[in-house]
Amino acid sequence: MKKQFELKTDRRDQMIDITSDIESFIQEADVKEGIIIISSLHTTAGITVNENADPDVKADMLMRLDELYPWDHPEDRHAEGNTASHLKTSTVGHAQTLIISGGELELGTWQGVYFCEFDGPRRRKFLVKIIT
Repeated sequence: MKKQFELKTDRRDQMIDITSDIESFIQEADVKEGIIIISSLHTTAGITVNENADPDVKADMLMRLDELYPWDHPEDRHAEGNTASHLKTSTVGHAQTLIISGGELELGTWQGVYFCEFDGPRRRKFLVKIIT
């Protein structure tokens, strides 16, 4: 079972909670046990799992990634000028593999799944695959 999702981002750097989309797909697929893979289909956008209770966590993560990988670095050579977004995606990762148990996504109390935009705003896609 596989499903492609689309979303539109509205900022250059942004973390969008996609947990409910994934949970809905698990219910739609009526899967009780298995694993689920969530994958960004872009080289400048990733997928991560992190806290979804305090919005400051997202802001802090984006701020610190920007400190590590500033948008305008004088020695970047990539012609498109978005080297920072590629580095951020490689750091965060393009995919996550999670567990489905009892028909539900196994996440910790404060965890959520995020689509991480690093070169927006754009229309984006991510793929979700369930393996039973």
